[in-house]
Amino acid sequence: MISSTAGTRDLRDLPEAEALRRLASVPLGRIVFTRQALPAVRPVNHIVVDGQVIIRSDLGTILSAEVAPAGAVVAFEADELDAAERLGWSVIITGMARLVTDPREIERFKARLSPWVAGTMDQVIRIRPEIVTGFELVPA
Repeated sequence: MISSTAGTRDLRDLPEAEALRRLASVPLGRIVFTRQALPAVRPVNHIVVDGQVIIRSDLGTILSAEVAPAGAVVAFEADELDAAERLGWSVIITGMARLVTDPREIERFKARLSPWVAGTMDQVIRIRPEIVTGFELVPA
């Protein structure tokens, strides 16, 4: 139920560094990619390393088939919203997703990012942001 004491809110843009910090502060986001020429969305857990989003996938999954092979332009979104208070933030990055191929990097990321779903999740995908958009709902 929406709080009757929650008033209108202003939308405040977040600087890029703050947007990436907030993205790193939550464990779950959504990757948006193209499947059969249409947008598709999947929730994934992630980490942010050096301003880049890192996710894991497994061979035979939709991400493995549509995003990983040759790289793809994707969007990634995460947020923390309080519907009752009408407060929170959202961050969206757009960039190129590619498989990580360096064995040392793969092991380093796999040690830091435990999948939430069963499976080997042997593929590591890096999203390099080209566009970072973040906003925050604040009291008016």
